Formats: sequence, C-alpha cells, structure tokens
Amino acid sequence: MKPSLIKKLREIASPSRLLAPFPRILSISRWFVRIVIFLLILDTGYLMGIWPEWKWIANGPVPKSRFIQDYERSFQQNPNQARLRWHPVAYEEIPHNMLRSALAAEDSRFFQHEGIDTEAFQKAMEYNWKHKRVAYGASTITQQSVKNLFLSGSRNPLRKWHEVILTYSMERNLTKKRILEIYLNIAEFGRGIYGIDAAARYYWGIPASKLNQAQAIELAATLPSPKKHNPKSNSAFFKKQRDKIKRNLGL
Repeated sequence: MKPSLIKKLREIASPSRLLAPFPRILSISRWFVRIVIFLLILDTGYLMGIWPEWKWIANGPVPKSRFIQDYERSFQQNPNQARLRWHPVAYEEIPHNMLRSALAAEDSRFFQHEGIDTEAFQKAMEYNWKHKRVAYGASTITQQSVKNLFLSGSRNPLRKWHEVILTYSMERNLTKKRILEIYLNIAEFGRGIYGIDAAARYYWGIPASKLNQAQAIELAATLPSPKKHNPKSNSAFFKKQRDKIKRNLGL
C-alpha cells in the first residue's frame, strides 16, 4: 500500500477526525432541551391561567361551559340565530332512566375508571386501525365535561394533553355524581340547546324530571351529533344510535 494512502487512512481514522461531529451534535441537543424546557414553562403558565377553582365547581351552581359562553357571544353578533336555551337542574331532578341512557351511550365504565378509560381507548384504536379510519373515539364523560367547560373542540395534541391533565384533576376534586350532573347540564342537544332540561322542553314541552325511558334514550342518541341528528330530524344515524343504546340497556 502506498505511504500516501496509509497516511490518508490514518488521518481519516484519527480520534480527532472521528469525534469532530460530536460537539455539533451536543450543541444541537442542548438547544433542543432548552427549547423543550421553554415550551414546558409556557404551557405550565397557560394551564395555571385556566386552572379551575375546583371547590367552587364541586359545590356551586352548574357553571356555563365555554361553548355556552361562545354561543352567547355569537348571538350578540347575530341575533337572528336560534336563541340560547339553557336551564340547569339539580342531580335529584334528573331521572334515573336519563342517567342510565347517557352512560349506555357515552361511557358505560364511568364508575369503574378514573377519568381515562384505557380499556375503551385500546378497543377504539384497534377498531380504527382495522378499518383504516377514525370511526370511534374513547372520550369519557369526564373528558367531555372538561372539554366543554374549559377547552375547545380542537383535535390538536396540545389540547388533548391539557384535557388529560384536567380530567385527572376533575376526578380527584369532584364526585362522580357531580361530574354527571355537570355533564348532563352542559351537553349540547341541538343548535343553541344545552342541558337535558332545555332539551326536554324544546323537543317535548316537558321538564327533564318528566322524561320517560324512550325520551331519555332519544336524548342520549342525540349526543354524538346534536345539530344534525336529534329527535326532530329523526335521521337514519339518529335511529341507529337509538337502537344501539336500547341494546346496551338490554331492551
């Protein structure tokens, strides 16, 4: 082998040459860590800014959700749209058949999980993967309550992260009974219609306390897409949801 070639190979294989890229990689890694820490600090500040007063939510009147507040603001800008209907009621005024129907429709393991139903999430992901589409989610009633009260309908990962943190906190500060009470009083049941009492009065002209089993099932069937599929539209999707809830209830 030529001496010049041997010299060249030695230069290439020298420790200084081999280690040359590492300072650059180390510098990039340090900047990456700094950026992550900075973003975490910003996110922590955001969460502190929206952090709920859990004691008030646990014991005070049912609060207006973010969606209800947004609807009120949009109505001020456009008075021609449907007026807001919202009449929160106490847990004791909610019929047992409404509670059972809502659980059968949205969160059958509500009293078993601690806010996040990992079992339902796994099944939903397996189904979605098998059918190559997002057909089912696995949001619990607690997660939906958190989203309605404090967040938005966005599907971005950061919003979901905030939802997870607030969900675990809600479960530790509110009873299951209170979470159900809030959920059924702020869920949307049609354009501008929030809560089961407003829905019962709009669709059948009765208070929530008078809902029979069939009516309770129909309200629960409205939850996935209330503006398009509800007791008045009586769409094919609505009927499918209604029949599914009946089967879940063993009817």
